[in-house]
Amino acid sequence: MSPRFRLDFFNDGSQYRIRDKNRIRQVVKWLVLREGFRGADISVVIVSDDFLYDYNMKYLKHDTLTDVITFDFTEVNSKIARGEIYISIDRVGENAREFGVKKDKELRRVIFHGVLHLCGYKDKTKVQKLSMTEKEDECLKKFDSLKTKIKVSRGTI
Repeated sequence: MSPRFRLDFFNDGSQYRIRDKNRIRQVVKWLVLREGFRGADISVVIVSDDFLYDYNMKYLKHDTLTDVITFDFTEVNSKIARGEIYISIDRVGENAREFGVKKDKELRRVIFHGVLHLCGYKDKTKVQKLSMTEKEDECLKKFDSLKTKIKVSRGTI
């Protein structure tokens, strides 16, 4: 059986609509293959601050807001990256304003951040955080390098 690649997107109460899903999928596939995996089975779930705060308390015992929580279900010695990435769209919006970037771009960064965790990267130390930020930047550049499909309406160019 050949390896498969699946990246699904879900909203849990959020009205936010993720744009450029296919380009995000292309970058995530590029990333997991580059990191030595042969496939992926990943779910990205967009949630509210309240939802993610509850998860942060319940599963990580952290009494704080966060932008992303990644649950890694990758089996030992598996070449398929598996997991769920929960993202607070509220935190993404705050981060985007703080860093002066568009919300869509910040959301992509956080998605790539979660995938990097599924590939084994950590961010507990300054060196680890720097390494992850560099990898996130590479993913954002890869995303920007992919051409978007241009829809042309009749009579326009």
